[in-house]
Amino acid sequence: MNKKQIVVIIAIVAVMGYLYSLPVRGLIKPGAVRDNEKGTAVKQQSPPSVAVTVSTVSETAKVAIGAALSAKINDLEGRLKNTANDADKLKLEKQLATQWDDVNQPAPAAFYYMEIARKENILTDWLNAGNRFNDAYKLTQDTTVMPAYITNSVEAFQNVLKLKPESLDGKTGLGVAYVNGGATPMQGIALLLEVVKQDPNNESANLNLGLFSMKSRQYDKAVQRFKTIIAHKPEFEPYFYLAESYKQLGEKTEAIAAYEKCKELMPDPVFGQRIDQYIKELKN
Repeated sequence: MNKKQIVVIIAIVAVMGYLYSLPVRGLIKPGAVRDNEKGTAVKQQSPPSVAVTVSTVSETAKVAIGAALSAKINDLEGRLKNTANDADKLKLEKQLATQWDDVNQPAPAAFYYMEIARKENILTDWLNAGNRFNDAYKLTQDTTVMPAYITNSVEAFQNVLKLKPESLDGKTGLGVAYVNGGATPMQGIALLLEVVKQDPNNESANLNLGLFSMKSRQYDKAVQRFKTIIAHKPEFEPYFYLAESYKQLGEKTEAIAAYEKCKELMPDPVFGQRIDQYIKELKN
C-alpha cells in the first residue's frame, strides 16, 4: 500500500470517528477554549502511566484486523523473536512495518519504523515513524497510550530536523505532536505557522491549523484553512471539516453545499446516510 492510500484510509477513519462522536444536532456547546492559533494551553488530566510497546499495540491491532490478516504478521513476529542475527532482525522489522501499513494499523507500524530509524538513522524512516505515531494518536480513544505516541512522535520529528533542519514535513509533524501533547502548544502552533509562511498551500499544516481552530471554536479561521486546501486539492476530509465549521457559524447554505460535496467525494453508503441526516437537520 502506498503512502497516499494510507493517508486516505487514516482520513476516512478519523472523519468517521468525528462524525459519530457527535449527535445529529452537532452544534458545540459553550465551554472552555482549547487549542488555538495563539497557542493557548490545553488543560488535560494525566492518564495513568502504562508501558506501551509494539507487543501491546500489536495485540489490539490484531483484534481489529482479524485472524486471517494477522496470520502473516504472526509468522514474521515469530521469526523475529527467534533470530539472533542483527541483519535478519532489521529485514524482518522492515517487513513488519510494511505489513502493518498494508492493513492500515499505524500504531504497530510506527514502533517498527522507529526501531529501524534508531538503527539506520535515515530521514525517511524517522518521517515514517513520526507520521505513524501522529496517525495512531489521531485514531485512538485510549488516553493511556496517547502520551507514548506523542513522546515517540516528538523524538522522531526532532531527528528528522537534525538530519534536515529545513524539512517542512518535519516541522509540521513536530508542530502537530507538540499541540497534541498540550504542554507546548505555542511552540507547535508556531512551527505550523512557519510552515504555511514558507508554503502557504501546505496541505498538512493547513489541515491541522484548521482542526486546532475548530477545537478552540475559531470557526472563521478554520474555514479559511480548509478553503485554502480545497482550492488546490479538493478532497472529502477538508470538505467535511469545512461543512462542520460553516454549521457552527450558522451558515447553513454553505454548510449544506460542503456536506454534499463531501458526500460526492466519499461515496460510502453508511457515511452518506449520516451526512444526509446532517443536511436534513440544517434544512429544517
